[in-house]
Amino acid sequence: MEEQTSKNLSVITGGAGGMGLAAARLMGRDHHILICDVNQARLDAAREELIAAGITCDAERCDITDRKSVEALVQTAASLGRVRSVIHTAGLSPQMADPGTIWKVNAVGTININEAFYRLADEGFAMVNVSSVSGHMLPGFLIPSRGYRLAHSDIGRFLKRMLFVTNFFPKKARTGVAYALSKNFVSWYSKSIAGRFGSKGARVVAVSPGSFDTEMGRLEKETGSGELVNYSALKRFGKPEEVAELLAFCASDKAGYLTGVDIPCDGGVLACITPRDIRNMQSH
Repeated sequence: MEEQTSKNLSVITGGAGGMGLAAARLMGRDHHILICDVNQARLDAAREELIAAGITCDAERCDITDRKSVEALVQTAASLGRVRSVIHTAGLSPQMADPGTIWKVNAVGTININEAFYRLADEGFAMVNVSSVSGHMLPGFLIPSRGYRLAHSDIGRFLKRMLFVTNFFPKKARTGVAYALSKNFVSWYSKSIAGRFGSKGARVVAVSPGSFDTEMGRLEKETGSGELVNYSALKRFGKPEEVAELLAFCASDKAGYLTGVDIPCDGGVLACITPRDIRNMQSH
């Protein structure tokens, strides 16, 4: 590991690329960085890139769906110094996995990261969870918010309930539904735990990106992310650095009174899209 410095520590999940790596570049200006990802080769390359840029960086492979793996990440973080923030960008899009895996990574992975790092949360700590604008575009009657509550008591039952709901949809739509609902859950969950973190003087914020020019965004270009650009106010993909600036701000002391909210960063999609537009997207 890199020689420990007096800098505060910021942990970034999904830090091997995209928004996570962009956030690491910004946070690394005044923090010791610990990036994690499930892909060791990409993780090693990202660490080398950050170190070459003069950033003090450590890296650890972590499967966020595995509690033991997450616990090992927390122990590593604690050994490096005082953890001041966690920026949780790790997740899967519809083209990347089956519905069950999407739920495990996006929802259960978020629960694991937040619960594990709660132990280290203290005055001024910030947890920033990445959701998605897709989670804001669902009609209310489709959101199983009562089932979401199971996440606080029985994760196994919660996951079964969410897969049960997802399987009501046509097979070809299930990965998209799993993605949108799991990200809607991330927003809900971030708000639901804000009070508990707040009792320790810590904050929890969710950020919901729209269409961004990342590896994941390009993978979805022919479907969701590409279509959303057409309905946005700015009519373009966002740059990873643009959302990274928001993530870094939310994680900083400058946002010290910001908690229990979800902030869209979508190029104006939610401002411009209509219910008819959403139905047209879903029918493709």
